[in-house]
Formats: sequence, C-alpha cells, structure tokens
Amino acid sequence: MKNKRICITGGLGFLGQHLVKKFKAKGYKHIFIADIDKYDLRDINDVKKMYRQIKPDVVVHLAAKVGGIGANREHPGEFFYENLMMGVQLIDQARINKIDKFVALGTICCYPKFTPVPFREDNVWNGYPEETNAPYGLAKKMLLVQAQAYRQQYGFNAIFLMPVNLYGPGDNFDPSSSHVIPALIKKFVDAMGGKAVILRRMNPTATKPEKRNRLERPNRPVTVWGTGKATREFLYVEDCAEGIVLATERYNKPEPVNIGAGFEISIKDLVKMIAKIMKYNGQIKWDKSKPDGQPRRMLDTSRARKEFGFNAKTSFEKGLQQMILWYLNESNA
Repeated sequence: MKNKRICITGGLGFLGQHLVKKFKAKGYKHIFIADIDKYDLRDINDVKKMYRQIKPDVVVHLAAKVGGIGANREHPGEFFYENLMMGVQLIDQARINKIDKFVALGTICCYPKFTPVPFREDNVWNGYPEETNAPYGLAKKMLLVQAQAYRQQYGFNAIFLMPVNLYGPGDNFDPSSSHVIPALIKKFVDAMGGKAVILRRMNPTATKPEKRNRLERPNRPVTVWGTGKATREFLYVEDCAEGIVLATERYNKPEPVNIGAGFEISIKDLVKMIAKIMKYNGQIKWDKSKPDGQPRRMLDTSRARKEFGFNAKTSFEKGLQQMILWYLNESNA
C-alpha cells in the first residue's frame, strides 16, 4: 500500500490535514490532495480532470459541505445536492478509471433519529434521520448504496466509514458553519473578552496581582441552544485519521463501519467541562426555543476493532484541553 498513489479529497480541510500527516508518518510516499482550489468536485469535468491528472490507485473521499444544526437548517438543499454530487461522481469515475480502492466517508447523521444506543451499523436503515440534518445524512448514505451496488455489479472495492462528531486542533470556528464544540469555545471566548484574557486567567501566576483582581470579575452570560439534555459522542481528529488509515490498509468488505470513541456526554456536561477548562465564571443560559437535534448519539465501535484493530486513544478531557489551547495560542480565527 505504501507505494500506491493515494488521492485525498478535502485534504486541506480539518480532518484532511491530519490524515495527510498520518499517511506520511506511516511511510506513504505518494499522497495527492484534491481540494476546491484545484478541483470543484461538484463539476463532472473537474472530477474527470482530477482522475486524469493525479492517476490515483486509491481515493479517500473526505470533501464535504458540513456545518452545525443552524447551517443544516438554513441550507438543506445545498447540503443534499453538493454532498450527493461530489460522492456519486467520484465513485462512478473511480470505477471507470479502474482504481484499486475507494474509501467513502459517511457520517453519524446517516443513522435514524431514534436509533437504539449504542448505534450499531446494522441499524442504519431502521428509520428516517433526525430532521435538522436529514438532507446531509441521506446524501452521504446514498454513497453507501452506491458502494455496495458497484461492488455487487462490477466487483468494485469501495468501503464506507461513518465517523462520529470530530474535534481537535485545526477545527472550524466560524460561527456560521462550525459544529458544537468550536461554536461553544468561540462563545466563551467572546463572553470572556478575548483569547489573551483567557490565557491570563488560565495561568494566573504569570499575571500581576492588580490585574488578577480584574480578571476575576464575572464574565458576560453565554447562551446555548436547546435544553442541554441531548447527548453526543466526540472523536479526537488524530484518532479518526488513524482509523481511516487502518481501514484503507485492512478493510475490504461491503458493510459500513463506525469510527468513534464509544462514549457519550450530554451537551450540558460538555458546556460545564469547557467552562471549567477556560476558567469561565459567568452565567450559562439555555435557549429552549432552539432544537436539541438528535436526542442521543453514541456508536458501537466493535466492528472497527474487530475488522482492522482500531481503538480511539485520546481521552475526551485531554483532547478538549489540547483543542482549546491550540485555539487560544495558534489559531488565527
């Protein structure tokens, strides 16, 4: 595998950057990135050009239009069309070009709204997805159908992975499109008066006594969507990259595979954890007029463990601390 030409769509994105590093760290020498600056994967002519120019043996398809509940509610048509067209055209052209393997990245949003917890891959067809992100989830789910149909008819080796919500250094902090963890971190930063203020509060020994008193003043309130009762599972981005590399190397079956950490935390407890790490001392308000999204999310990760030896290694609190410190110290956002 290490001598194969591997094309990663969306390789400049959040997960893509970590995946490229992971492949290179494992000795892969021929890694190519197909990103929006060179190839608009919604356009069939650009898809054909990508295959013609890169000549990949393996494609790992990460490129996607993604966002949180708000973005999904505001742009359901775009989320459906763009994700569907990218994936369907890439897989079909991969078959035509006779590539060795296609690794399609799905999403936990593929699952029905009321899936029994923990989510098992065999339950993915037992109901309709949660309404706020159904167009996105269904568009991704069609790639599973296509991968299985192409395997059956053409003997085409395509696999389908369903990662849980990701977080970590390099995440998207744009409030209009970010997911829950970066969106919350950004809210706390704004309420506390900026990154420098938080860093001083997190490291009080480096602050003069007179300034320390000012830092202890109550912060502005933070408003969070929903009731806080919904639960989510989060996977550190570097762990996800490891899982994708292992699946690329070792998994060649039609059944979809969960990529996750195998735990759940309520949004209320998540907010408390972020507030504690960032030394926030203000009031947290819950806007119950806004949706919670899917009631519960947690994956059964036994298939990934059995089929290609994947286990998430990063504890959630440690990963969250690393993400927050990256955002405060290194991010330009």
